Amino acid sequence: MADQAFQEISPADFFYRNKEIAGFANPVRAIFSAIRELMENSLDATEPLGILPDIYIRLSFIDDNEDENLFVLRVEDNGSGIPADYVPLAFCQFLFSSKYKLKQSRGTFGLGGTMTILYGQITTNRPVKVISSTGAPKIYEYTLMIDIERNRPIILDRKIYDNSDRWHGTIVEISLEGDYSKAMPKILEYLKQTAIVNPYANITFVDPRGRLYKFERTVLTLPPPPKETLPHPHGVDVEMVYRIIRVTKCRTLLDFMQEHFHRVGKRIAQRFLDFAGFPEDADPRRLKPEEIVRLVQAMRNFNEFLPPDANCLSPLGEEILKAGIMKELEPEFVAVTQRKPSAYSGHPFIVEVGIAYGGKVPSGEDIVLYRFANKIPLVYDESGDVSWKIVKSINWRKYGLMPGMPFAVLVHICSTKVPWKTVGKEMIADRPEVSREILNGIRDVARQLGIYLSRKERVKREKARLSVFAKYLPKIAEFSTRLAGKEKMPDINEILRRARRLEED
Repeated sequence: MADQAFQEISPADFFYRNKEIAGFANPVRAIFSAIRELMENSLDATEPLGILPDIYIRLSFIDDNEDENLFVLRVEDNGSGIPADYVPLAFCQFLFSSKYKLKQSRGTFGLGGTMTILYGQITTNRPVKVISSTGAPKIYEYTLMIDIERNRPIILDRKIYDNSDRWHGTIVEISLEGDYSKAMPKILEYLKQTAIVNPYANITFVDPRGRLYKFERTVLTLPPPPKETLPHPHGVDVEMVYRIIRVTKCRTLLDFMQEHFHRVGKRIAQRFLDFAGFPEDADPRRLKPEEIVRLVQAMRNFNEFLPPDANCLSPLGEEILKAGIMKELEPEFVAVTQRKPSAYSGHPFIVEVGIAYGGKVPSGEDIVLYRFANKIPLVYDESGDVSWKIVKSINWRKYGLMPGMPFAVLVHICSTKVPWKTVGKEMIADRPEVSREILNGIRDVARQLGIYLSRKERVKREKARLSVFAKYLPKIAEFSTRLAGKEKMPDINEILRRARRLEED
């Protein structure tokens, strides 16, 4: 057999060779993904600290040359900022992130911002500029590139400025290739939908032609921040338990189960260990590999663990979701609902659903569906998403709705682990538990809209009937007066007023 050449590549090199799996397949998707990833990083840098987001995005031609699809993208925020020593690693090293925790966040894989910088580097060979401060006395400015083969940041320049105003936030400026003219509809739709689920944010976008798009906040209340949580026993695997054992200070399995797993108290831990056949005083650090496998299998088969607690999540809430819908769509009717917390594979999640009718809601042959996950708008690959599958399966005529009517459905799922189908984070997988909550949520708001439309149709019929009544009542009154041999006609206005009051009731 001929000699085979084996080679190891770095994570940066892997994504350089496979950039399409992270949403950078072509210049259209790339410029959209770049704006999306940097903006979501900015939102995640503000909300957890209770800061109302102010985000500024500017896209301009490189050297004012409109003939080439080369752009400078600048994103500014008023978030928490990044400690100076971590700036190069956070932006120019793949799989280095603050998001590798069991906690709800927009980012999941720690790839987006770094992937944007990598794409810009390989299409323009220009560095990224990052300016950041945590509100400390100094502001740090870095000029960086990525060493793709070694997955390490290259620091080209570092400057320090005084921060007398105690400014906090981050500014990222990157050069990249893109096709803005084709990506523009998706970018503007993404910004609009972001404003729907983040009505507490000020978002400003200036495009390459100098056109200004401003989405101003309408509420001053932030959702409760997400909290980091422990893994649920139903959601762990052998590798995760190995890692926990390596760092644990617990000397008994009874303490180990209570210390490291979500909603496991002493009583539940005792019953589980009895079920699994492990002594309570066994030292977890001395478990053999086959015993760890048996422990994990027992966790999956034990049905008495409490379900995950959703207090660690940060849903929008009905008031904020409704405010966002009213701000951007201005419908004549809106209904929202937040489903009770549920879980899949040990991961808690909450589904929120809204429905809007009339106003600025677009109408067409297909139903308008807005999809969100952890407050991220999902504007691509709609047909592969679980929400689209459910929307298409519903008999809308049952609720008085038909294709072509101006109504839109909004589905938001928040979770510590959204069941994505792909790394690009555009489609949610069809998990039975998630599907059930989405379906029940849509049915709930659809019923409310159906009742509204039924009342609206009844009022319309009654108005038409009253119109006929008002047209012929004077003639009837005149004829009746003559027939009765009287000279004075009755006051028909009072009769009409009473009829109108009855209809309004």
